[in-house]
Amino acid sequence: MSDEAVNHHQYDDWKPSINPWLAVTPVMVAIFMFVLDETISNVALIYIAGSMSVSHNESTWVLTSYLIASGIAIPLAGMMARVMGRKNYFILSIIIFTISSFLCAVARSMPEIVLFRFIQGLGGGGLLPLGQSIMLESFSKEDRPKSMAMFGVVIVFAPLLGPVLGGWITENWSWPWIYLINIPIGIVCVILAKKLLEDPPYAKKQEGIKIDVVGLTFLSLWLISLQTVLDKGNDADWFGAAWICWLSAFSLVCAVLFFVSQFKNKHNPLIDLSILKNRTYFFGTLIQVILMAVFLASAALLPSMLQTLLGYSAYLSGLSMGTRGIGSISGVILYLILSKRMGDRRITTIGLTLLGFASLFFGMINLEINLSIIAVPNILYGLGIFLALTPLVPLSCSTVSNKDMANASCLQNLVKNIGGAIGTSIGTTMVSRLAQAHQHMMSGHLNFSNDVYMAKLSAMSQSFMQATADFATAQSMAMASIYQELLQQARLWGYVDTFRWFAFATFLLIPLLVLVKKPKDEV
Repeated sequence: MSDEAVNHHQYDDWKPSINPWLAVTPVMVAIFMFVLDETISNVALIYIAGSMSVSHNESTWVLTSYLIASGIAIPLAGMMARVMGRKNYFILSIIIFTISSFLCAVARSMPEIVLFRFIQGLGGGGLLPLGQSIMLESFSKEDRPKSMAMFGVVIVFAPLLGPVLGGWITENWSWPWIYLINIPIGIVCVILAKKLLEDPPYAKKQEGIKIDVVGLTFLSLWLISLQTVLDKGNDADWFGAAWICWLSAFSLVCAVLFFVSQFKNKHNPLIDLSILKNRTYFFGTLIQVILMAVFLASAALLPSMLQTLLGYSAYLSGLSMGTRGIGSISGVILYLILSKRMGDRRITTIGLTLLGFASLFFGMINLEINLSIIAVPNILYGLGIFLALTPLVPLSCSTVSNKDMANASCLQNLVKNIGGAIGTSIGTTMVSRLAQAHQHMMSGHLNFSNDVYMAKLSAMSQSFMQATADFATAQSMAMASIYQELLQQARLWGYVDTFRWFAFATFLLIPLLVLVKKPKDEV
């Protein structure tokens, strides 16, 4: 057996010297803090915009800057872990995230908070891929279902808790507190990480590692331009605006140059793309990207629908989304039971099926629906996303060695991040365009030859005449009221059709699982 083969065997057998559950405690807390911050700001944007006297559209840069920075930091994490050692870089990331959280809270202008959110994203972006690799490496194959169940709770539950916690904090305290709560958590994480984390031989500081400046430059330009297009494209009528066309072309060129630079860099690439030759990893990651796109799009659209069409407050809409956490918690127990009886592919199939039916349920809602009824598909959705994602992560990495795990995690989280951003943008655009189509179709029925329309117009005109003696004014008010109802119905159908497309996309992922190689020991 060659020395390289012996080393790979030793690497795969490495386990922490202390109880692995104790060792990964700071990892889980840090990841929870980072993922929570991805959504906790959503419901606070209106308060941030008001306190800084800017428009809501301008305030969205608070989210955009964070997503861009975390996207850049994800692939950078693998290289920085080699330069500094994984433990050292993990601790540094927590420190940067914590300090920038304080700076976000004390920011007094929009440029300041956008800058500090960017720094916060740079600090937190590396936590997720490094944390995922630590979780996969620290446990034996027999204990991985338990560890990934806990990892899944964090990844699924934290973004669901974000809107609930953010809505409650902003309504009862003030928006700076959504960032200040990170400070004590961050301090505890740093202390625990220093005491409990340890680096395996292949994750220690390596000499002679140079940062891939060329690759990092192309990656940064690609993600900045792409995220800007995705965030502002719908408002600018997409390719109807010249600057969107030029920025999209620039983003595409930078993406191509980034991947070319990574293929050419044989020594110290940001990401080793040769791992894509691994079929199980490739198709497992592809399914996760599409699934994350649908999941994040749904998480963005549902609160918007509840607030704009049903008149829910930020807290109530966040509470509605929080019911998905009930499903996720139930998923922990169910996953641990199922993992003893069947393999990860079958569990993922069950999860995708539940997700598809939950999306179909959202595709049947109306304006008379109440919070308790919406809770049912939300709980089903939380259960489905947990059962789909939790086994899919270890399944996709089941043929990846421990030495390559950090690289695999970085690439996987990068493309999932991009997929989520694209999915959210596509979902928002679909709602807008489908609503316009329904509005155009329904407007054609508002004419004087339509008996139903005329009957409703007459009844509403009589009602308005009780408040005004002018028949012409009353009829105009009635027509305006009917048209407002039409716009509301058209908007509703835009959401309904979009959720139905989400269900269709989710069901299409099930046959793709056949392409994910089944591990030899899977039931």
